Amino acid sequence: MKISKHIFLLLASGFWLLASGCDRNRVFENNIDIPDYAWDVKNKLSFDVDIEDTVAPHNLYVNVRHASQYPSANLFIFITIKFPNGKLAKDTLECILADETGKWKGDGMGDIWDDQILWRPNVKFPTKGKYTFEYEQAMRMEQVPFVMDVGLRVEKAEKK
Repeated sequence: MKISKHIFLLLASGFWLLASGCDRNRVFENNIDIPDYAWDVKNKLSFDVDIEDTVAPHNLYVNVRHASQYPSANLFIFITIKFPNGKLAKDTLECILADETGKWKGDGMGDIWDDQILWRPNVKFPTKGKYTFEYEQAMRMEQVPFVMDVGLRVEKAEKK
């Protein structure tokens, strides 16, 4: 009986790996762990993305994983984009993590919540090359507690 349990677990794990590997639209995705689950204002997160396709539109997402003890319904992030030609663009994003009743919006397991916030839909990159996205927490406190990791996802937008 133990052999069949192991085979089942092996098959289930293999299926999960295959399913997660079939993300055809993903161009880039990376999450950076936040030390001690406290995002310090001095801890800037940097993501280097090589863009080859300047014709297709892309969706840009910010990923946030936090604990249920996170003390706010939102998270503000300053985002700086450095283009391949050296030009800079700056933006401020408010990540809404809970609704007006305090219920977390993301996908949860236990007391851990994952949010994927659409930041910029249907972006066309003007030039090929390396784009650097830098995040800085903008919550008006030195350290934002219970933030576990933050990331960036770039995907090709679905054609309608």
